Amino acid sequence: MRFLPRSVSNMLNRLHGQPESYDKKAKYRFGRTLGAGTYGIVREADGPDGRVAVKIILKKNVRGNEQMVLDELDLLQRLKHPHIVKFVDWFESRDKYYIVTELATGGELFDRICEQGKFTEKDASQTIKQVLGAVNYLHRNNVVHRDLKPENLLYLTKAADSDLVLADFGIAKMLDTKDEVLTTMAGSFGYAAPEVMLKQGHGKPVDMWSLGVITYTLLCGYSPFRSENLQDLIDECSSAQVVFHERYWKDVSDDAKDFILKLLHPVPEERWSSERALAHPWLSGENATDHNLLPEIKAYLTKARLRRGIEMVKLANRIEALKMQEDDPENSDMPKDSTLAADQSRPTPSSQANETSIDASGPREKRSLSKTIKGAIFREVVLAKVREMKEQEQTLKVTEGATSEADAKR
Repeated sequence: MRFLPRSVSNMLNRLHGQPESYDKKAKYRFGRTLGAGTYGIVREADGPDGRVAVKIILKKNVRGNEQMVLDELDLLQRLKHPHIVKFVDWFESRDKYYIVTELATGGELFDRICEQGKFTEKDASQTIKQVLGAVNYLHRNNVVHRDLKPENLLYLTKAADSDLVLADFGIAKMLDTKDEVLTTMAGSFGYAAPEVMLKQGHGKPVDMWSLGVITYTLLCGYSPFRSENLQDLIDECSSAQVVFHERYWKDVSDDAKDFILKLLHPVPEERWSSERALAHPWLSGENATDHNLLPEIKAYLTKARLRRGIEMVKLANRIEALKMQEDDPENSDMPKDSTLAADQSRPTPSSQANETSIDASGPREKRSLSKTIKGAIFREVVLAKVREMKEQEQTLKVTEGATSEADAKR
């Protein structure tokens, strides 16, 4: 391919009303879709130094809230830690912002664990220690992640000794002062702390609560709080009656249970800080058992498959909605086939790693297409379940009525 001299390229971009940084886009070749949300889409890309993840945000969707994007950019550029996804670059076009970060190719935490022959409580303690190290780094730098969950814990590579990294800083917040209280709703259903759901103001302790939920789930294969109704979940978390069922917890150490209880305290001031939690004896691994947790984790993922099917349908719908919102459809960054893109967004098992191509125009597309046809059939079955989960879909959009009721009960 023949490239125009940089000066000519700059001039043409200026004539088309493109910002100066838009020239950087030519360095990247976009591939499969990794995810999509209210503001934009995340795509894999080939860059000058290898594969990266590019978050593409529609400017019209953040109009009046541009500071949110600038805050994320500022925050990502400041963070430098082995267990936090690295910032690479950023640029913009007339209608979009592009944020480029390191691409974690090793898979999500639970998927990766299931590829192993064994995963013990001792392994779990060292895994959580890595995550807590990243959280402690954030908190020491006055940053609250606010969306800790297994889907945001990714292995950097497929190597056996790969680092686990914390990703997705879209709703992370840098505190102006040590004691600043945040009031905006943030987090994911099932992992958010009670003070978030009750709109009581929150800070660093919300990350510790989320980590407590992750640790509990990692050790038994199910969540400590299982209500599907938002108000019931608020009540369950506020009482924080954490139960360690004998059948699943008899082979787990008391240290592990104590660690979880220190994080799942309903009162934020009483919840252990990241620095204090790092000194907990369970993280040393000395008293952690060699009990194999793999059967429970595999059972957890089996139950999550329907959820993933539902998420694929939602992802395809979000991509379609974003395509309709584009101001400059002639220069679209959205995939042409939203259903195919949703299908290709699924994590690729290690056994298929060598077959995966960043270019969706080769044999990979043909393999995915048959899955898409099956997906279209599955979609009809899943839609009924989606409607049932409508209430969950309002993730953390707590109504004033629910808050008032909860206040009255206290």
